[in-house]
Amino acid sequence: MDFYSAYAHGFARVAACTIPVTIADPDACASAVLAEAVACHEQGVALAVFPELSLSGYSIDDLFLQDTLLEGVEAAIARLVEASRELRTVLVVGAPLVQGNRVLNCAVVIHAGAVLGVAPKSYLPTYREFYERRWFAPGDDRRDSTITLNGVEVPFGPDLIFSASDVRGLTFHVEVCEDMWVPIPPSAEAALAGAQVLVNLSGSPITVARAEDRRLMVRSASARCSAAYLYAAAGQGESTTDLSWDGQTMIYELGDLLAETERFPHTAQRSVADIDLDRLRQERLRQGTFDDNRRTHADRVRFRTVEFALSPPTGDIGLLRKVDRFPFVPDDADRLALDCYEAYNIQVSGLEQRLAAIGHPKVVIGVSGGLDSTHALIVAAKAMDRLGRPRADIHAFTMPGFATGDTSKSYATRLSQALGVTFAELDIKPAAEQMLAGLEHPYADGEPVYDVTFENVQAGLRTDYLFRLANHRGGIVLGTGDLSELALGWCTYGVGDQMSHYNVNGGVPKTLIQHLIRWVISSGQFDASEHAAEIREVLAEILAQEITPELIPTTEGAKPQATEDSVGPYALQDFTLWHVLRQGARPSRIAFLSWHAWRDADSGEWPPGIEDHRQVAYDLPVIVDWLEVFVRRFFSSQFKRSALPNGPKVSAGGTMSPRGDWRMPSDASATAWLAELARVRSSFQA
Repeated sequence: MDFYSAYAHGFARVAACTIPVTIADPDACASAVLAEAVACHEQGVALAVFPELSLSGYSIDDLFLQDTLLEGVEAAIARLVEASRELRTVLVVGAPLVQGNRVLNCAVVIHAGAVLGVAPKSYLPTYREFYERRWFAPGDDRRDSTITLNGVEVPFGPDLIFSASDVRGLTFHVEVCEDMWVPIPPSAEAALAGAQVLVNLSGSPITVARAEDRRLMVRSASARCSAAYLYAAAGQGESTTDLSWDGQTMIYELGDLLAETERFPHTAQRSVADIDLDRLRQERLRQGTFDDNRRTHADRVRFRTVEFALSPPTGDIGLLRKVDRFPFVPDDADRLALDCYEAYNIQVSGLEQRLAAIGHPKVVIGVSGGLDSTHALIVAAKAMDRLGRPRADIHAFTMPGFATGDTSKSYATRLSQALGVTFAELDIKPAAEQMLAGLEHPYADGEPVYDVTFENVQAGLRTDYLFRLANHRGGIVLGTGDLSELALGWCTYGVGDQMSHYNVNGGVPKTLIQHLIRWVISSGQFDASEHAAEIREVLAEILAQEITPELIPTTEGAKPQATEDSVGPYALQDFTLWHVLRQGARPSRIAFLSWHAWRDADSGEWPPGIEDHRQVAYDLPVIVDWLEVFVRRFFSSQFKRSALPNGPKVSAGGTMSPRGDWRMPSDASATAWLAELARVRSSFQA
């Protein structure tokens, strides 16, 4: 396994280039293309696109019909073809070419000493400043055609898809400028036919606000077509007799901007990014309607495939794309605030609807002073406020066990009292001691045996009490366990924290919960409360604590029980969870991405609010070790997820509900995943 190679993990490096053209001088234009082509090759780029008519200039008007110009273009193509023998990069350049009795505005695809094919522009603008039909014929009727260039017959038409035989998913289609602006562009049909990368060579003179229009078109095309979209516009050197040019380039993937260059450049510029071919493929596999749409338009989705061998670079060439350490948590402060607003209100409105639908019962909740129960409690309080009900209809219970600390218990007490809910303490130790004695557990005889039975007796009793209290007081039990715990099986099945009548946290990953609580503070959700200052203060104190289940007593001098010592850092495990749920990623790919995200604490962005001491790094062996823990726990815990109570989906990353995003047999084997992970370990240990 070439573990360190981005190409081995489903990525391909692409570039959208703009160059200074020398109008009506094809040889000079070819020199400018070649300079960028060599740089792209050295950077490991698989595919580079240049602007529309980049071998002649877009703005030469009637010179398009001059033999001197047209012959010069063919000579420039021959020069590029010869030079491409030494280059890995596939070049897509714009050129006016003669076929039959007409000149067509074309994209020429060149690789490894050959022209792979030529895609003519289908739709020619003849409105406002455009007069293209004066010189060019439209290419929409040239399907299944060929063209002869420098004595060689090559495929010609808008129906060409170019496919790399040695890079899975690197299948691309080329359209030219205006083709993108029509209601049903050629690229949409090509996407349905299998093209994962869509390429646009553009002239596109600039006017006020046109750059934003282009971004909108490219972004929407990449999202709607589940594709990557490369866009390169003409810039410096084009005639400014009546127009101006900004040389805009950009690369989008599934609606996400990966790279763009500064506009109005003085020199050649290129946007370079590693597009995620596996992500695109997985997205299409999941969205069955994508292929249904292909069936609807089967008569138009007939394309020819032109294969080529790329011979991608090997070894570590880096990864030219942002990999979020926290895929559930945006790095941008404004986006994070919006996500928190939406997530919190999804939870609140979900609980509102459930309470209204079943006759407005009371809410019974166990509060520990930890993150999850704290957040569930403030969700319940807001739901009661919005329903116009008193918060006293929330019955909160703190239930100290053998290892409950005074600090966490005080948090639960102070927050409950400040919110004005009905609050009580219920000591479970006597019942737990009786049960352990009945089980003939060694602890009952004074032995310090703190095994899973010891832990689950406490967890089970707490839930048992809550359900009976709900019966007794006319309420429902509100679950507090989060998405990350469900993925890792970090919950007690049945009569335990896995079960409730309704769980508002079931769709929220652990790494997001702390940000939700911060947002509740900063957005003043409870500022109108009588004890608003105390609510804010205790919430802030809860955020600063280490995550612990408080089920095992701490001996003198020993470290207190910490959840992450058992299941791994939630930051790493949530990273894995996202890529499993949202992208179906194999372990080797997750390890590769996690290594790029987490190996250097000083590089990349951190979400707002992450304290300095939590901005840590993980090396590859640690990442792989915890990834193995995730795989083992994920597979062995499906039976817990198959019996989940109801709760709202919150994140686009997914949910574990068997009625929603995730269906899996409880007896599925992790063998294949562990074997793939073992190959990763052997690759970096060799």
